[in-house]
Amino acid sequence: MKAMQRDMGMITHATHYDPFSILGNQATHCHEFILFYAPNSQHLTVTEMDKPAVRLGSSDFFAYWDKPGQLPEHYTLTRIDTDGSSYTYCDPYSFKPQIDNFDLHLFAEGKHLHIYRVLGAQPMSIDGVDGVLFSTWAPNAARVSVVGDFNIWDGRCHPMRSRGSSGIWELFIPGLTSGALYKFEIRNRDSGAIVSKADPYAQQLELRPRTASIIRPTAAYPWQDREWMSARETLDWLHKPISIYECHLGSWQRDEHGNFLNYRELAHQLVGYIKETGFTHIELLPITEHPLDASWGYQTTGYFAATSRFGTAADFRYFVDYCHRHGIGVLLDWVPAHFPKDDHGLARYDGSALYEHEDPRRGEHRDWGTLIYNYGRNEVKNFLLASAVFWMQEYHIDGLRVDAVASMLYLDYSREQGDWLPNQHGGNENIEAINFFRELNTVTHAEFPGTMIMAEESTAWPQVTRPANIGGLGFSMKWNMGWMHDSLTYFSKDPVHRHFHHDQLTFGLLYLFTENFILPFSHDEVVHGKSSMLNKMPGDEWQRFANLRLLYTYMFSYPGKKLLFMGCEFGQGDEWNHDKILDWYVLQYPLHRGIKKLVTDLNYLYVAEPALHQYDFDAFGFEWVDCHDTDQSVLSYLRKSDETLIVVILNFTPVIRDNYRIGVPTAGDYEIIFNSDSDYYAGSNAGSAAGITTENTPWMNRPFSLNLSLPPLAGLLLRKI
Repeated sequence: MKAMQRDMGMITHATHYDPFSILGNQATHCHEFILFYAPNSQHLTVTEMDKPAVRLGSSDFFAYWDKPGQLPEHYTLTRIDTDGSSYTYCDPYSFKPQIDNFDLHLFAEGKHLHIYRVLGAQPMSIDGVDGVLFSTWAPNAARVSVVGDFNIWDGRCHPMRSRGSSGIWELFIPGLTSGALYKFEIRNRDSGAIVSKADPYAQQLELRPRTASIIRPTAAYPWQDREWMSARETLDWLHKPISIYECHLGSWQRDEHGNFLNYRELAHQLVGYIKETGFTHIELLPITEHPLDASWGYQTTGYFAATSRFGTAADFRYFVDYCHRHGIGVLLDWVPAHFPKDDHGLARYDGSALYEHEDPRRGEHRDWGTLIYNYGRNEVKNFLLASAVFWMQEYHIDGLRVDAVASMLYLDYSREQGDWLPNQHGGNENIEAINFFRELNTVTHAEFPGTMIMAEESTAWPQVTRPANIGGLGFSMKWNMGWMHDSLTYFSKDPVHRHFHHDQLTFGLLYLFTENFILPFSHDEVVHGKSSMLNKMPGDEWQRFANLRLLYTYMFSYPGKKLLFMGCEFGQGDEWNHDKILDWYVLQYPLHRGIKKLVTDLNYLYVAEPALHQYDFDAFGFEWVDCHDTDQSVLSYLRKSDETLIVVILNFTPVIRDNYRIGVPTAGDYEIIFNSDSDYYAGSNAGSAAGITTENTPWMNRPFSLNLSLPPLAGLLLRKI
């Protein structure tokens, strides 16, 4: 009896580690004894027997006795509370453990790719009873309870069952349906402190600043993108055009009152714009749930939840579906490098450094004020792997851009001497993160053929985009940060000084084909005082626009897939501001309209001309004509496919270069298919006419040559007829 009183006291104070040992049916060979804990209840009846349970003294416990075998396995209770409200529910403590031991084993091994279908809040029917199975990983907790709007957020009402050494806690609560709010209330084993945490596996969360998780709907989304998904499986993306429009949904466009648009509204507006401008893919800045708008989504708290800012999970599925049905791929910015310290999130989830490292020299980014995942812990690795799989499986995402890869690869990333711990070999390589990347890329490429995993990696780490089985990291592509920095540095120079910096345009070819590169002009280049793309350019207004047109011509004719951040395609003058929409009004001015027309034509030309995309990652597709014309600041090169050839000539000075001769490999007629100085783009319309015939004058070690007039601060693309 004393043991029972002790257990009852622990239930009352929400400190009991094993509530199933006292609550529910504790049948013996003599009788069935059922104990219920019902705070704020005035009366409790076992519905099937139409008999009241007996209150034990003045406590909130009720007991029911009967002969063995009289009650069904799952029985219902009719409860009348002190406020007079009445309702009937099935006792959660009449259910056996539900999570299969094999699921627990796979999770412990870090191999359960669909663990999001097990952990979290899973609506289901058990023995004909509908409800929700809640489960969470909290191995160092003294007690875990499900709290929500269904139990007045009272941690005493629904304490969970521990699944032993797995660290998993679970509880099936009958009668709950989608839309209910919940969290996990966790008691610290050492200090006794109690915290309420959002579900790490929640598939929907409240709109910030509220932080509760929401039980997901059970209805399946009616996907209509079968044709796209089928084609994706055999897509040879290495040799296809990929031009990415990087977009922040909260500031691309809003309604007339300044409110965010819904995912469905964004789908219709954005797809129309993308089709107009010719991009092949949209890359979204993180739409995984995050508490702070100003983080742009890079401080994620919901790795399985599309942010509620723009609607529901079904709304986002519609967004992806609509893009696919109109031939547009969807890429998602994904952040496994760090997570915020918000109290409701993953930080010290069960009172210990569970997802992060305990030692801040391993577990904290000083610069960002965020925490670093412990990639060596199987369950943490499984969490991240399952998140990547989730977006591709459940949302049909076509690829992930992995943020801040360099910060994961190096243990001393942005750290002072003495503020980092070496690996077991004494080096600065994060071996656990390396293994994580290899597994991430191996798994996603095998499970979802045709999808792409892209690394934002800013160092010279070797073989980022080479297969894991030969020692690479296994990424599909890598952002070419070196090309981006060199190009922007060069273009920032006054043209009169550019001949001193010619090597910044040519150096990139020394390493260009060692990786599969994307050429990125991303959001990071137009914030924090770096100026907009337009205002990075030197000179007066005409020269700034001409330089920007030339930069984009250089980008689209250079080997590598393309990425351009929203607003850059029409030459926005201000830096990007996440709190307001883009400066669409500038499109009333001819120079800005000219930039947009130029980017549109470059996109369509890039897609239409195999020479500009077939061998983006292969030296066969590129050949210098002349990279040594430093004095005149002119570059010329060939882009090649199996069947076609395009000649590219770029003049980086505001001087018209008449009688400029370049060598070509074959004789015949050439046509200018693109001139960035065309008056159609608000240029000066200088340069050679459309058609040019070769001369039998050997030049630049080639048997034939073309005599051209090069427009100022402009590029020409010629195709042999």
